[in-house]
Amino acid sequence: MKTILRPVRLALPAATLAVVVWRIGAGPFLAGVRAVDGRALLAATTIGFLTTVCCAWRWTVVARGLGLPLSLPAAVAAYYRSLFLNLTLPGGVAGDVHRGVSHGRQVRDVGRALRAVVCERAAGQVVQAVLTVAALLVLPSPVRSAMPFVALAVVGAAVGIVLVARGRRADIRAGLHLNLIPAVALASAVVVLGHAVTFLIAARTTGVTAPPSQMLPLALLALLAMVLPSVAGWGPREGATAWVFASVGLGADRGAATAVAYGVMVLAASLPGALVLVAGRLSSPVVRHGGTADA
Repeated sequence: MKTILRPVRLALPAATLAVVVWRIGAGPFLAGVRAVDGRALLAATTIGFLTTVCCAWRWTVVARGLGLPLSLPAAVAAYYRSLFLNLTLPGGVAGDVHRGVSHGRQVRDVGRALRAVVCERAAGQVVQAVLTVAALLVLPSPVRSAMPFVALAVVGAAVGIVLVARGRRADIRAGLHLNLIPAVALASAVVVLGHAVTFLIAARTTGVTAPPSQMLPLALLALLAMVLPSVAGWGPREGATAWVFASVGLGADRGAATAVAYGVMVLAASLPGALVLVAGRLSSPVVRHGGTADA
C-alpha cells in the first residue's frame, strides 16, 4: 500500500501545479520570484526565526511530556534543519521524520521520539484549523457560506480525536496532557500569525493593495492548503492561492505570484537549516538531549 500511496502523494501536487501553469502560464511564477526584494527577505527571515523558536518550544513541551529530554537550543537547530528539508525534498515531511529519528537515536527511543514529532505537528495543525475556522466565520471570504458546516465538521473531528486518544497508549496521552495545552496552543497561535503576516508581506510585495481585512482570510485558506502533500512545498499552495484570489476578483495570476513570492521568502528564512545540516555532517548530530532548564 505504501508503494502505491507514495507516487500518488507526489503526483497529485505535481498535477495541481501543472494545471495552474497550464491555465495562467509561467509569467506569474517568474513575476513572483522577481518581486521578492531585500526588505521582504529580511522580514521573512526575522518572522521565520520567531516562528521556528515557537515551533521548537512546542516540540520540547510535547517531548518532555512524553518523558524525553530535549533542550530548547538543540530543538531550534533541529527544527531549522527540518524546515529546510521539508521545503527542498518531495512530500513535505522528510525533515520531520529526520528530526524524530535523530532525536530518538540520541535518547535511545526512536519510536517515542517519532510520536513526539507527530503529536507536536498534529497539535499545531489543530490550532491552525481552529483559528482559520474562527476567522472565516466572521470575515468575508470565498467559503463564508459554508463555514457553519465546516465548523460543525471541525467540532466532530475534534471529538473523534479525543475519543481515539483516550484509547491509545499512555505516553501519547501524557504528551497531550491538559497542563501542556496552553503552551502548545500559544506557540501554535504565534506560528500561524507569523505565517499569515509573511503571506501578507508576500502579497504586498507582488503589488496586491487589498486591505488586510480582505487578505487575512485568503492567507489563512492558502496556509491551510499548505498542510497537504507537496513537491518541495509546491503544488497545493499555488493552486489554492490562485483560486482564492480569483474568487474575490484579485486575479489568479496575482494569486500564483503571491504564492511563489511566499515560497521564495520561506525558503530563504529556512536557509539556516542548511548550515545546521552541513554542520551535522561534519561533526556530531545536532540534536542532543538536555535538561529542562531551557523551557
